[in-house]
Amino acid sequence: MKQKRAQEIKKMLCTCKDCSDSNPDFDNLLKMGKGLEENEDLDIIERFTSAIASKERLIIINALKQQDRCVCELETILNKSQSTISHHLRKLVAVGLIQGYKKQKFTFYHLFKEELKHNLTIFNQNLTLE
Repeated sequence: MKQKRAQEIKKMLCTCKDCSDSNPDFDNLLKMGKGLEENEDLDIIERFTSAIASKERLIIINALKQQDRCVCELETILNKSQSTISHHLRKLVAVGLIQGYKKQKFTFYHLFKEELKHNLTIFNQNLTLE
C-alpha cells in the first residue's frame, strides 16, 4: 500500500474510532487482510460459489444427486439446448463436482457427492456466524 493511501486510511480510522493513534489498529487490519488473502479455503469457496452461481447448475446438481444422467435427460429436465447444458456442465466439471463418462454413444454425468459435501463444509466453516 502506498504511504499516502496508508496515511489517509489511518486518519479515517482515528475519525471513526475517536482515537489519537491508529497505527496499532491499522497494523492489525493489514495483518488480518493478509491472513484472509492467504486463506486457501476462501479460494475454494470462490471457485465453488462461482460454479454453483446459476439456477440451471443448481438444478443439474440436484438432478444428479438422485442418479447419473445423460445429457439428453438434463436437456429435458432444464428444457434447454444441448449447447447450453454443455456450457453448465463444463463449469461443474472444472471445479471437480461432476464428471462425464461415455456409455455407448451417450455421455452421462456423475455427481461427486463427497466433493459437494466437502465444499459445503468449507463454506459453512468459513462463513457461518457463531
